[in-house]
Amino acid sequence: MPEIEIHDRPSDADMSQCVHCGFCLQQCPTYLQLGSEADSPRGRIHLIRALTDERVEPTGPLVKHLDLCLQCRACETACPSSVPFGRIMEDGRAMLVQQGRLPLSWKLRVLLLRQLFPHQRRLRALFRLLRLYQWSGLQRLARATGILRLLRLADAESMLPDVPSSRRGGFQTRPVQPGTKRVALLTGCVMPILYARTQEATVRVLERNGCSVIDAPAQVCCGALNLHAGDRRTARELARKNIDAFLDANVDAIVVNSAGCGSSMKEYAELLKGDPSYAEKAQRFGALVRDVTEYLAEIQFVPPKSPLPYHVTYQDSCHLVHAQKVRSAPRDLLRSISGLRLVEMSTPDRCCGSAGVYSFAQRDMSLRVLDDKMADVATTSADVIATANPGCMMQLEAGLRGAKLPGRVVHVVELLDEAYAAENAQP
Repeated sequence: MPEIEIHDRPSDADMSQCVHCGFCLQQCPTYLQLGSEADSPRGRIHLIRALTDERVEPTGPLVKHLDLCLQCRACETACPSSVPFGRIMEDGRAMLVQQGRLPLSWKLRVLLLRQLFPHQRRLRALFRLLRLYQWSGLQRLARATGILRLLRLADAESMLPDVPSSRRGGFQTRPVQPGTKRVALLTGCVMPILYARTQEATVRVLERNGCSVIDAPAQVCCGALNLHAGDRRTARELARKNIDAFLDANVDAIVVNSAGCGSSMKEYAELLKGDPSYAEKAQRFGALVRDVTEYLAEIQFVPPKSPLPYHVTYQDSCHLVHAQKVRSAPRDLLRSISGLRLVEMSTPDRCCGSAGVYSFAQRDMSLRVLDDKMADVATTSADVIATANPGCMMQLEAGLRGAKLPGRVVHVVELLDEAYAAENAQP
């Protein structure tokens, strides 16, 4: 169907909610790093309003303040006026993309995201090349010769995840069992390639808790990365495809194990509010979307009986805690595992610096934010970091390597799956 032309523009009503009280300042990672008003939530709102009113031009330095935003939405949690900062920032970026008033680097990022993540074959081909680089000896050679430093790529290369051997990471749809709940699982773009183990654990845990997991073969990438970059045209195309795919599956819930994806999918109604053919369907779709930890808590999951003797700290994924407002569910799952000791960081809900492709687009700031996070992790002496988003998992794994800290990073549902497996192995 032809693309419906929707002109995005930040809402005056949204921006007027900000009373510049400053409660957001101590929750904003970039403000804490730079101490600059222009790199705070209220400062960015002021810049977006000036751009909207055409009182300023989108110069390189001005746009950089917007691009440095992690879109972690911690400011929304702190804000007493309920300012929808995430929506304001997404609208502002979309306005600049539609107007074509962006630096070349940002335009190239939009193009790359548009041509890569919605296309699973292209994405898998890229990760096969990365695996070849890592396992052929080329990575060791590049690091030993210093060529990465010479090309100023050392920091970016250090953030690359360890690419596992190729596996589909999907699941076989089993016949629906009588009396079970029908749920569809978002496959996603990165999760099945880098963390197939998480996908498989998610299916096993859902089945253990009385769910029949249904595949929605026509599903596509959720569009979150495109949305955050300001490319709402692509995000809307993907949203429509997912709405059709999942609503046709006729399920009780759409379960997501990637916090960033779940956040965007719950907000499809906002994304498609100007589309008369999909506005109502997007509302119905969003009402079905649940993070896997949220859903398990809602259906009163079965606590595992076998203990896991782990010392665990939990990192709140930003788009789970701040956008979806899911804070207690993952902790309830962890605390249900006997023998597991959960030790909180001082700021578990502060961003780790991943933020989609931020760790590559804004490497310096991403590493500064990550350094603070790993210092916080170190105070817990945990041997396991649990979280709920593949981007966070990649970032925290890079943080462990960089800080030379022992331990491993897992999705919350993997620990639950491990406990169930130990229970099943008992005589």
